[in-house]
Amino acid sequence: MRTATLDPAQRAEALAEMAERELDVLVVGGGIVGAGTALDAATRGLSTGLVEARDWASGTSSRSSKLIHGGLRYLEMLDFPLVREALKERGLLLERLAPHLVKPVPFLYPLQHRGWERLYAGAGVALYDVMSMARGHGRGLPTHRHLSRSRALRVAPCLRKDALVGALQYYDAEVDDARFVATLVRTAASYGAKVANRARVTGFLREGERVVGVRVEDVEGGGEYEIRARQVVNATGVWTDDTQGLVGERGQFHVKASKGIHLVVPRDRIHSSTGLILRTEKSVLFVIPWGRHWIVGTTDTAWDLDKAHPAASSADIDYLLEHVNSVLAVPLTRDDVEGVYAGLRPLLAGESEATSKLSREHTVAHPVPGLVVVAGGKYTTYRVMAKDAVDAAVHGLDRRVADSVTEEIPLLGAEGYPAMWNARVRMAERSGLHVARVEHLLNRYGSMADQLLDLIAADPTLGEPLRHADDYLRAEIVYAASHEGARHLDDVLTRRTRISIETFDRGTRSAREAAELMAPVLGWDADQIAREVEHYEKRVEAERESQRQPDDLTADAARLGAPDIVPL
Repeated sequence: MRTATLDPAQRAEALAEMAERELDVLVVGGGIVGAGTALDAATRGLSTGLVEARDWASGTSSRSSKLIHGGLRYLEMLDFPLVREALKERGLLLERLAPHLVKPVPFLYPLQHRGWERLYAGAGVALYDVMSMARGHGRGLPTHRHLSRSRALRVAPCLRKDALVGALQYYDAEVDDARFVATLVRTAASYGAKVANRARVTGFLREGERVVGVRVEDVEGGGEYEIRARQVVNATGVWTDDTQGLVGERGQFHVKASKGIHLVVPRDRIHSSTGLILRTEKSVLFVIPWGRHWIVGTTDTAWDLDKAHPAASSADIDYLLEHVNSVLAVPLTRDDVEGVYAGLRPLLAGESEATSKLSREHTVAHPVPGLVVVAGGKYTTYRVMAKDAVDAAVHGLDRRVADSVTEEIPLLGAEGYPAMWNARVRMAERSGLHVARVEHLLNRYGSMADQLLDLIAADPTLGEPLRHADDYLRAEIVYAASHEGARHLDDVLTRRTRISIETFDRGTRSAREAAELMAPVLGWDADQIAREVEHYEKRVEAERESQRQPDDLTADAARLGAPDIVPL
């Protein structure tokens, strides 16, 4: 297996090759499920293509709660199969598939009632641990523990003394969701998949009732391609119904969007050594450790406005602050909020009006010959969704195809990661970087960190941090454009890094430096650099304005005040 490099030349070559000869499987949608489906198909020996209208993970898959979890609250709903499946996937990701990207994280659940609540919640968390270990995965995570109020306050001094009578602590896992998707896409490409972002499907090719391919517009370079495939997989998440509309066939199910927003605050604003999980009247609220920050979320409300740029309103922000402040000794204020982001969950539409009650199960359908649709589900179980989608596609191929092997396929950067982690001090000495910088690179790129160290060796200035976002090295900006498929400044500041939500200026002070680093890789002149920076600044201002609005309708209108840099 070679390590795929997603640069402009690769993208152009991939589009041309997809249009040249018929593929076995073409996947539409470059989020977590589409990327996983491309990897599953490619590792079964199928000729595979993957196209995405915007950037990899630009929709839901970059705006989640960043958790890889079994779904503790689904136990209360008695959805044991979903929890069992998710816990198995959590274990695989932690232990085998992506230990460089998926990390254990502790959570504290404050108890507010004596006696019965400890028994009830304790039994649920104990079952959670047992179900995890019963599948042979998850033995590496500590089991839950019961804490008295005084011990809980030592672990989480941020809590108000009257907010709990005791607590439970258990473990789940977290991930940088967008980085995971980009790595998944590169892994699929390494196994032979042809992948292209900024390639929008404008229609489906038909022969009689059969779907035989798609028409694709090259959003970056212009021009159209006809890509033919024996099976097309629609993995477009909240856009599933829109994509099905291009086929001209009524879907067998519908996807409803549910908006969840998150706040990012500096680590020093909440004094705790553990994450928190709190009950709300509708769902649960997480306070998640995130490097030098905390992520606070999430909401769960129906959304039927713009899908590409869901907006967080002032009411959404107030809701989260009110609920988290109900347990904090020192309340958070608006001034503490560094970043805000909003994402849409693709839920299978049912009879329930409340999106919090809609299913997190996934569905795969074959609505017309040559077309497979996969929808629903949750981030953690992407690999199972991908496997089921390819299994359905295989039924339409007239030859024997191997079973899925992705349970055994580590993502790029996983192979050799433990050994490199053990050698991080020597790596720091050789590179001249502080060991903390090497650890940062290893936890973002795994064994591919060597590629960034090579960039730094060739140009030592790339080993310096960005001036206004010093968690990230200048080399990471160059690498995002040269290896990870980033085409615009927004791709780098929002998804390849998290500068857009991890700095109070939302990345505006880093924009010009980052654009100038990307320019030589992408062939930008001074005018394009200026255009990229101006667009990014307008996008940030539109988001800030939307977050001052009282409701969804006005927030959506404000956010749409900044158009995409390449309009679709």
